[in-house]
Amino acid sequence: MYGKRIFSFLAVAVTASLFLTSCKKDMSSTTGWEYNNPKNGGFEVVPYEEQETGPGLVLIEGGTFMMGRTEQDVLYDWDNIARRVTVSSFYLDQTEVRNLDYCEFLYWTRRVFSVDYPEVFQKRLPDTLVWRDKLAYNEPYVDYYLRHPAYRDYPVVGVSWVQASDYCNWRTDRVNEYILVREGILKMDPNEENFNTDSYLAGQYEGMVKNDLYDMNPNGSGTRKVRMEDGILLPKYRLPTEAEWEFAALGLIGNTIYERVLERRIYPWNGHIARNDRTNNLGEFVANYKRGRGDNMGVAGNLNDAADITSPVYSYWPNDYGLYNMAGNVSEWVMDVYRPLSFEDVTDFRPFRGNVFQTQMRDADGVLEDKDSLGRIKMRDVTVAESKDRRNYRQADNKNYLDGDYTSNLIQSDDWTTPEENEGKNGMYDYTNTSMINDKARVYKGGSWKDRQYWISPGNRRFLDENLSTDDIGFRCAMTRVGSPVGNF
Repeated sequence: MYGKRIFSFLAVAVTASLFLTSCKKDMSSTTGWEYNNPKNGGFEVVPYEEQETGPGLVLIEGGTFMMGRTEQDVLYDWDNIARRVTVSSFYLDQTEVRNLDYCEFLYWTRRVFSVDYPEVFQKRLPDTLVWRDKLAYNEPYVDYYLRHPAYRDYPVVGVSWVQASDYCNWRTDRVNEYILVREGILKMDPNEENFNTDSYLAGQYEGMVKNDLYDMNPNGSGTRKVRMEDGILLPKYRLPTEAEWEFAALGLIGNTIYERVLERRIYPWNGHIARNDRTNNLGEFVANYKRGRGDNMGVAGNLNDAADITSPVYSYWPNDYGLYNMAGNVSEWVMDVYRPLSFEDVTDFRPFRGNVFQTQMRDADGVLEDKDSLGRIKMRDVTVAESKDRRNYRQADNKNYLDGDYTSNLIQSDDWTTPEENEGKNGMYDYTNTSMINDKARVYKGGSWKDRQYWISPGNRRFLDENLSTDDIGFRCAMTRVGSPVGNF
């Protein structure tokens, strides 16, 4: 039955090391038993070098930096107080997600879900009506901006935080499915079974399998699915955290000699101006933003940024990480829930506000429940009872921790006993009455084509409801870097 197998290059390497033998076989330094030997149980240790760089991504070498305000706080919000933090290495898209990229997402969604679940496609559609203005004629953008080929390399807008996160999840599954096809494990599926990475790893994918990997477990069936331990599948695409985005935007690696940052930046480039100060291209704008009232692109014959609205994602000069348009063009969604005093509260290593800890839904015997209608593993929030012996957290939802939860409220009531009962009773942020802040307020960073120069400083921050969208907010995806922060050289 399994006489004819085509293994991935990793499986071939493991098999060759077993049966062709070498002068020295790998063995456990703690037990002395040989690895990758079916005769003694078949514990596998695959050869691994380092993480593959996913499509469209650039490695951002992490480090410590001063996160927060680099420009005068003209609004006196005091919500970006400078603080020293450390960001781990990670990957980030070189450009904003384009209209072309998002249209690919929509095409795939319509082809796979339109018959049985048409509402999925409707939920993923950008709001093209964000271009409308009561006192301006913007209907051409409503009709053409998303789908006309003239705008295919322009950043997608009209996308909410929820839709951007959904795109990241879809991209994870499509990239990992391609990797499995490339390695000869899955067949190319023209009918597009809904591949899901988590479901595959949980052994619940029953799609177009071509050749599973050889299983060295003597009690196994002879073959097995790819596991996380094989190092073949990539981590999830996601939105960057606020700290990651700001760190990448500043690009201080270009000003670093040994452990000294020689010049702190206000923008993703050196200096205090947004024009090129070098002999070549002297005076040209280095970002797409609004110069002043009524001036979106300059004077005919000598346009300053050559963009009345957005511009193609590869426009202008990249920063020292090779990232384009980290200032101007469109503002960008990040993962964080907005709180004015986050910089005082968050941890100084990998800072982030917005954690909701979840676990897979399993029955009393530990068996996974059936997948949801879209083929995803069902998840639930961890309970207080499950966390009663933990010291690092006690509840699932930590968006309000130290800033908006029961213990941090100035006004407390005995009636506020659970998050569900407390909803709408936040004494610190009385939503719609004294504040526009709630748990759905998400941070977006950077300036856009319709912002003044003040907002293109990476330290500035704003927020918007996660279900809303505008004509000047886009996004780019990030991915966690596993292993060495600098790679194996």
